[in-house]
This record gives sequence, C-alpha cells and structure tokens, in this order.
Amino acid sequence: MKSLEIVGFKRANLGKKDAKALRLDSYVPCVLYGGNEQVHFSAPAILFRELLYTPDVHVVDVNVEGTVYRAIVQDAQFHPVNEMLLHVDFLLLQPGKEVKMEIPVKFVGVSPGVLAGGKLVSKLRKLKVKALPENLPDYVEVNISDLELGKSIKVSKVEAQGYTILTNGAAPIATVTIPRALKGQMAGDR
Repeated sequence: MKSLEIVGFKRANLGKKDAKALRLDSYVPCVLYGGNEQVHFSAPAILFRELLYTPDVHVVDVNVEGTVYRAIVQDAQFHPVNEMLLHVDFLLLQPGKEVKMEIPVKFVGVSPGVLAGGKLVSKLRKLKVKALPENLPDYVEVNISDLELGKSIKVSKVEAQGYTILTNGAAPIATVTIPRALKGQMAGDR
C-alpha cells in the first residue's frame, strides 16, 4: 500500500471560530483518533491533494510536531458549494486491530461480452473491506474473463485474500450491456 506524509501542527483552540480562521490561512483542521486520546491538529491544504483527489488508497504518516502516527483517512468533509476541504478524520493504525476501509476495484482479464460488442459498465468503483493494517490491499482484483453479454459479476464472486469484504454480496460490480445497434442485429437474426 502506498504511503504518504502529512505534517501538521497541534491546535490550541478548538471550535468554529478557530477552525474558520485556520481555513482562511489555507490550513485544514484534522483529528486523529483510535489511540488512547484524540489528537487535534491542522495541516496545509496543499498536502491533501495527492491523498484525497486520487482513486488510490494510502497509509498516512501523520507527523504532528515531531510525533509520527501511522493512520488512514476515515472521513473527509467538503464544502457543499465550493468543494473546499473542511475537515479530515484520521484513524490510527494499531498492530493486531482490524480496520474498515473502501478499497478501489481493479478489473483483470478480457470479457467475451465486450469482445462481442458489449460495453463494460462499472457499478461499484470501491468495495468496503475489513482487514488488519498489514493485509490491506492496494486494490481488489475482479476477474471479468467469463463475463458474457447482458451478464454481471456480483461481489460474492470476488475471492478475498487476507481480508473480509463487507459490501453486500448481491451487489453487482460490473455489467456488460448490449448496445442498441447490437440489439437490433440480434432481433433481426430471429
């Protein structure tokens, strides 16, 4: 799993007024929980670009005034209108303690349905998994090599190695749709 460092500074005052002042200075208020106590800190907004605006999953080394914590992003809040980053929650990774996380899906193989003229439509881009920090995958591999026209692959068909998939097993991950032109040809063949 990819690693990234976020350097932050402890927050002396907590509250709306102070958080607003931090955001005006291009800092993002953050909290790190999961340990013995919560750590409230702020970090420059520019540091979150590689972390949040990418489909990849990262383990974050949070450096708060010299103390380094290994964590994952649990939640990020954005402004509803201007999409400004408002707040980030980090969860401390502890050895032997499982964490839940959204992991991106990666398709492997070639679908015969796509080769026949169908279109692969991705229904789920991420799957929720539960695993120990050392077993967290970079992505969940989904084999589409036996996906025919008009068929879909469900979450229950994915083989989990070292982690548990929490997403509903009946949910489709991808479907091969039949385009209109191909439907017309199929109807004309009858």
